[in-house]
Amino acid sequence: MTEPLEERLEELEKAVRRAAEVIATLRRERDTLASRAGAGDADRAELQRLRQERKETLSQVNAMLREMEKLDL
Repeated sequence: MTEPLEERLEELEKAVRRAAEVIATLRRERDTLASRAGAGDADRAELQRLRQERKETLSQVNAMLREMEKLDL
């Protein structure tokens, strides 16, 4: 009777070890994905900043061109 109990206990211990390994793997994957998501947020913020800068530059160039037209060179 102790034999099946010992075998079952060993099986349970192995299952617990496998579960712990899977949890550790999932945590690493989660951390990697969270890091990528953070990088994506930073990229989106940079893109928005660059778009705004481009818009402002275009406005300045248009204003300069209008001023040049007024000079009638």
